[in-house]
Amino acid sequence: MSPCRFIVVMGAMAFTLFGHAQSAKTTGGSGAAKEKLIGAWHLVHIDAPSPDGKSQPIPQPRGMLIYTRDGHMSVQLMYPESANTLSNEYVLNGYEASFGSYEVDETEHTVTHDVQGSITRDLLVGKDLPRKFEFTADGHLIIRSTRPDEHWSVTWEHY
Repeated sequence: MSPCRFIVVMGAMAFTLFGHAQSAKTTGGSGAAKEKLIGAWHLVHIDAPSPDGKSQPIPQPRGMLIYTRDGHMSVQLMYPESANTLSNEYVLNGYEASFGSYEVDETEHTVTHDVQGSITRDLLVGKDLPRKFEFTADGHLIIRSTRPDEHWSVTWEHY
């Protein structure tokens, strides 16, 4: 094999190995939780109890959450027309949308969303949003905020 061809082959192998290592990046554990997260999820239910823990009815949106194998994520929620004026840190006029990258900490059962784009722009872009996650026996994914002032949980199901 010529020296030039050897360098090209070795470079391609290094690129492939580096790309694989980047796509499998997790903190702790074997990567099993990240594998379970990968794919498209549809929203089943949002629960947003008041700070005292009492359940309060909220208009249920439709939504999709996507985690890709190479570490990208995207989430979109559309609330019913009755809530189209709903706006907060995450939602603008009844719509929530953000995308970016994510990292999984298998030991802590957290997934951290690194927001690179959001409908609420300056409120979320550039922020890291750590989320607790759990998988239920029936295959649902439940995501909760790690912030003590946020008491919501979102239940997702694989498409």
